[in-house]
Amino acid sequence: MKVSIITATYNSAKTIRDTLKSLEEQTYKNIEYIIVDGASKDNTLEVIKDNCTRVTKIISEPDRGIYDALNKGIAAATGDIVGFLHSDDLFSSPDAVSNLVAAFMAGDHNAIYADLDYVDKDNINTVIRHWVSGQFKPSKLQLGWMPAHPTFYMTKAMYDKLGVFCLDFPIAADYDSVLRYFNSGEIRAAYLPQVLVKMRVGGASNNSLQNIKRKVKEEITLMRRNGLFFPLALVMKRLTKVHQYFN
Repeated sequence: MKVSIITATYNSAKTIRDTLKSLEEQTYKNIEYIIVDGASKDNTLEVIKDNCTRVTKIISEPDRGIYDALNKGIAAATGDIVGFLHSDDLFSSPDAVSNLVAAFMAGDHNAIYADLDYVDKDNINTVIRHWVSGQFKPSKLQLGWMPAHPTFYMTKAMYDKLGVFCLDFPIAADYDSVLRYFNSGEIRAAYLPQVLVKMRVGGASNNSLQNIKRKVKEEITLMRRNGLFFPLALVMKRLTKVHQYFN
């Protein structure tokens, strides 16, 4: 199976070396690595060219944000399965993609997701929060459940069928996509019970009070649109994360 991995970048020179190193070290060979850069003003592109030999394609042009960039990457992807490695994230081990492909091959699956560790932004070996995605049940959506999105890989055929990220939700487009995909009746997802990705704390959706407020507003819209009882789903979406700091 060819695996298309997409990294969206914008002025990412400070963090992307670890991202590139983790991709470079993957034991799985059949990887199509696509970089979508939003016309960075720092030396992001130079860092990419100097630190990774496995880049297949670079798209560098202004975009409408990270989800627009990821959509461009999906459109350019030619792999059997598609996933994302954000520019401040890294794979947990050199066998991460191999393990992912083995999970796809083990059954009739068109999507796989796994666990994730949030790590200190200055020390990637210090785990702040351990996100166990757990087995999917439809009832979990009513409680605000979603898998760790950076670990979510889906077949290109399903992206073509179910669509890509909706740019109406600049912060919560990942949650929108999860609700659409898992409510479609088309997803045959398997849970891979291991940490696939390490994510630095301080992502775009939580890096300011304004973004947190906007994220909550978008989530409420999505919960209403998908028939969820949003007061419960909104509260549980946060309460179920508390234990992740103590695992």
